Amino acid sequence: MDPCAEPVTAAGFERLAAACLPADVWDFVSGGSGAETTLEANRAALDNVFLVPRMLRDVSACSTRSTLLGRPVELPVAAAPVAYQRLLHPDGETATARATAAAGVPFIASTLGSVPIERITAIGGRVWFQLYWLRDDAATLDLVRRAEDAGCEAVVVTVDVPWMGRRLRDIRNGFALPAHVRAANLTTTAAAHDRAGTGSAVAAHTSQEFSPALTWSALARLRERTRLPLVVKGLLAPEDARRAVEYGVAAVVVSNHGGRQLDGAVASADALPEVVEAVAGDCEVLLDSGIRSGTDVLRALALGASGVLLGRPLMWGLAAAGEAGAARVLQLLGAELRDVMGLAGCEDIAAAGRLRTVRWSSHRGFAPVGRPSSAD
Repeated sequence: MDPCAEPVTAAGFERLAAACLPADVWDFVSGGSGAETTLEANRAALDNVFLVPRMLRDVSACSTRSTLLGRPVELPVAAAPVAYQRLLHPDGETATARATAAAGVPFIASTLGSVPIERITAIGGRVWFQLYWLRDDAATLDLVRRAEDAGCEAVVVTVDVPWMGRRLRDIRNGFALPAHVRAANLTTTAAAHDRAGTGSAVAAHTSQEFSPALTWSALARLRERTRLPLVVKGLLAPEDARRAVEYGVAAVVVSNHGGRQLDGAVASADALPEVVEAVAGDCEVLLDSGIRSGTDVLRALALGASGVLLGRPLMWGLAAAGEAGAARVLQLLGAELRDVMGLAGCEDIAAAGRLRTVRWSSHRGFAPVGRPSSAD
């Protein structure tokens, strides 16, 4: 990567990735479902969260360190589960996992990863395993056992994909996996490579593999079968988040799948405050979908999140420069977060969670959102 052309923001890697990826792969990574209304709404919602900074605070030792699922992290960030990362770079998930390990943040390995889970945990960083519930319960629970045996620290159950949303870019492109990329954790993958049909072969494969009958009872069975902390990803309704707490989860992820599932679903940042209120501190709350900068991380913390999942920007870095690109995205994100925390008067992550936020409305002007600021 040319140092003169190197981005100075985490989001700046987008243009490099767009320039180096085949058009159909770029669409697969960057696109959303339907008219991409929710994809666009995720950014609009975050951009409409304004921070009310505090002054005359000692921020000379401003720290971005925190904890996720009870263990220390250098940033309140985890790498979101992203499928088929070898589409973007030959090293795929191993490159991203090395970058996250060096940065001191967790890597969430996808069921649809293009590198086996055992090779990812062998790198030595913190790894959580993202689980799609398969039509075959025994195969699903075998994946959980493999994750346990490999040394994963948590199981992240994605609950918003009974089948893949209608991602029109992939349908128009007739998107299918190339021969060198496969779902390395699954035994049946041929449908994802089949270019003979119409539409998205990847969507056809997930319809073949994923269970559309996933209910709370499956979560209860999983809770009985694994010793690992459970995280439920894909919740937007506060009622669902509260119910997840009752099933003993360690965290929920407020997510609309990056705008890739139900088009027209509420933006994740807009759903976050009500979910935080509903869980009432009984589990951690993470925000996914639309995070692009340190300012976005601070916005999420101020709205009550424990941390965020970072997806597309890491993939842009991976596409542009492999492990070095992903590492640079995390370095820039950390620098951005420390900068905006200090400017907002936050000496640490706890102080960031006490910031007041407002939103702009053409009818009401600026109006408070989230929880009221503390007395300090």
